[in-house]
Amino acid sequence: MPSTRHILSTCLAAAAAIVLSACGGDEELAERQRVVAEAGAEVMPFDLEATTHIFTDTDRGGVQDVVADDPGDAANIEAIRRHLADEASKFRSGDFSDPEAIHGPDMPGLSTLKKRFDEITIDLVDKPTGATIAYTATDTDVIEAIHAWFAAQTSDHGSHAEHGTT
Repeated sequence: MPSTRHILSTCLAAAAAIVLSACGGDEELAERQRVVAEAGAEVMPFDLEATTHIFTDTDRGGVQDVVADDPGDAANIEAIRRHLADEASKFRSGDFSDPEAIHGPDMPGLSTLKKRFDEITIDLVDKPTGATIAYTATDTDVIEAIHAWFAAQTSDHGSHAEHGTT
């Protein structure tokens, strides 16, 4: 059963999505990013202001890096590693509740990933400044869902994320 925190985060993200669909422009994007950052702070145990998410599309899926901006920030690095290990484990069983709580249930790519999680190989690797999750699939629809999911996260996280290059 979802926690109250999870339900509130999902409601906040959904409300932001409704606002964005009703209006357009930079102000609405900034508001969405603010709401996502608040929801993210409830789900992610590391300091968003001191870390960066890097989403890199690949031909067979994508690579998600989360790194501490300060290579000497041992507390954030450990929190990143623990969180990504937990997320990778959840994703392998089809549980995408944390991204849904942050970004809302209509997040691009999410429904495909939840339905077809068993077609995705999910590998976790610790890095010196954080951790990486690699998502690999063979079906074009699943690969496109990963790419759409990454694009949504890159947009939603604003200054806390960037699109990587291969």
